Amino acid sequence: MEKFLANLDSSGSFAKKKSDNAGHHHIRSRHTSDSFDIGKSDGQEKVDQQNGSSNDEHLPEEATLPDQFFEEVDRFVNDDHGSKTSEIPKCIDVSFYKMVESMIVKYESKETSSAKFGQNEDQDALFLESLKCISKLINKITTDQFSSRSSNLLSSLNNASIVLHRGMSLLDEEFRLLLDQRRIVLDSKTPRTPKHSSFNFSSQSSQDSDRCLLPDSTESNEDEGFPNFSTEAISNMNKIATAMISCGYEAECCMAYTCFRRNAFREVLNKLGFDSITIDDAHRMQWESLEREIASWISIFKHCYRNLFPGESKFSDAIFSEYPSISQRLFSELAAAVITPFLSFSEVIALTKRSAERLFKFLDMCETLNDLLTTIDDSYSKEISQDLTSEIAVVKSQLAEAAASIFCELENSIKSDQGRTPVPSGQVHPLTRYTMNYLKYACEYRDTLEEVFRFHHKNVGFDDAPNQENHDINEHLTEMPNDDGTPKKSPFAIELIAVMDLLDANLEMKSRLYRDPALRYVFLMNNGRYILQKIKGSNEIHNMMGVTWCRKRSTQLRQYHKNYQRETWSRVLKCISHEGLQANGKVVKAVLKERFKNFNALFEEIHRTQSTWVVSDEQLQSELRVSISAVVTPAYRSFVGRFKQYLEGRSMDKYIKYQPEDIETLIDELFDGNPMSMGRRRN
Repeated sequence: MEKFLANLDSSGSFAKKKSDNAGHHHIRSRHTSDSFDIGKSDGQEKVDQQNGSSNDEHLPEEATLPDQFFEEVDRFVNDDHGSKTSEIPKCIDVSFYKMVESMIVKYESKETSSAKFGQNEDQDALFLESLKCISKLINKITTDQFSSRSSNLLSSLNNASIVLHRGMSLLDEEFRLLLDQRRIVLDSKTPRTPKHSSFNFSSQSSQDSDRCLLPDSTESNEDEGFPNFSTEAISNMNKIATAMISCGYEAECCMAYTCFRRNAFREVLNKLGFDSITIDDAHRMQWESLEREIASWISIFKHCYRNLFPGESKFSDAIFSEYPSISQRLFSELAAAVITPFLSFSEVIALTKRSAERLFKFLDMCETLNDLLTTIDDSYSKEISQDLTSEIAVVKSQLAEAAASIFCELENSIKSDQGRTPVPSGQVHPLTRYTMNYLKYACEYRDTLEEVFRFHHKNVGFDDAPNQENHDINEHLTEMPNDDGTPKKSPFAIELIAVMDLLDANLEMKSRLYRDPALRYVFLMNNGRYILQKIKGSNEIHNMMGVTWCRKRSTQLRQYHKNYQRETWSRVLKCISHEGLQANGKVVKAVLKERFKNFNALFEEIHRTQSTWVVSDEQLQSELRVSISAVVTPAYRSFVGRFKQYLEGRSMDKYIKYQPEDIETLIDELFDGNPMSMGRRRN
């Protein structure tokens, strides 16, 4: 955690040291050259002596003299001195500096652990204006080309620098106190790590869908007030930041702001439960644990860039309202520092083991990064925006390649499923259920998988091309129509059809494991109907497979149906055929009895066997029973009605064991998976 959040630390700070006597900070002023010592100089000693209580009676009245001082400063600053040696007005060199020093002492003497700035607006405004005037004086003396610098100028420059530096140290401390209010809160609405979810491989229902949904970006913005500073505190920080930057202390002001805001984000990430992992950690973790880490990553990352970043951008704009470019730069750098460990986490995940159950979490992460890109707008500086976009594209490409590889493993798993044991009763094969549920679930990520395979197809065969990893997978490929004018299949649709073709071939191979040809066709019907119903039940997969494919599949199912009827019932119908029963115009009773006997034996065998077979799709089961009854029952009724007169007495009951209504009832018991024999039923 620490090394990933190191980006949120600041190595520098406003250099400062408490003076044993005056209690102010000593910083080398950026307004003076190296020839002027801003340490404890003679000028500083003079100012320190003037701070004593014995001299307080010589201080100007703050209520009446500041305007006079400001006018003198403006007059000196705006005067074109030319080659003439200029002297600092004595009221400035002595009284004005003393007045500002007295204000600093007054601030420092306030015994409070909270910010001292902001308790008296008029006093604060006077103090800030005075510091700005001193800064103007220093700039005038150091930038104008005087023909010579008198000792008066040099002494005044040194004294002004010391006073300004002390004032800036006070403002820096106040700025840090205001920033350190630690008002970030995690109320009950702050997202916590959701319960993990993944594709359910044993699922038998099309209703099973536990996709990890991203937090809705349209939900109520519970962190609208982030980072929850009071209006008064923001106003005071704005005044301090404006004064520090205008007086040449931009670096110190930005350093303090960056340090505290990065620490604030580190605190909120800790509270939200974000934790980084190394590649070694990821390889050692069980998938269930790693899955929870990914779910946490998605939830917290989404919360950061959708809720916290907008608040932080507004906060930065409010503090640096006079300097929008500085605000944009500071926010951009802070956001980039927060985003970096999340991208590092993604890179680690992309390098982990690639197995089928991990696909959907990888796609969730791709979608999160896509969502992140939509939030990188004008609030980011151009340079950082470009850098972030490039870094995100690299991570997306890694996740995309991993996701494409995982999906392609599905093809390998189908090819390698060479089991030699047929599924009992011709039921839907587990491979069919698994593959179709997997594809249906995958199609919920259709847009993301289209991106993934666009990127994957572009890179196939171009592994040595330069900067391939920097391709933007959002770039659309030009899809020209086929020769017949029909639109080309999309990259994901091509992969989808390839999987379906492999599944068809595998099922065809497995159907040959059945010794009974009729059961073979029941198996193909069961699996074919299951596949077709799954496709029709999902608009996404149905649209990709296309109407033509579905029509072809339906035709194939009808052919399986016909083949089943031919293999099973053609022999039964032959027994009750009218042909071959007469000789010389008369019914041969022996042949008739043999026909009834054969019919009974065949029908009972079929019933005993096929009542144990399973057709789980109710519509298919009904269609099979109706079609069988429509062929067998009328033929049997006609046969019995015409030839029963040739059987007399007890022989009629012996050979005509079933009435047509019995045949209908028994047919309705087929494909139930019920092993009950006909003999026990009749008893």
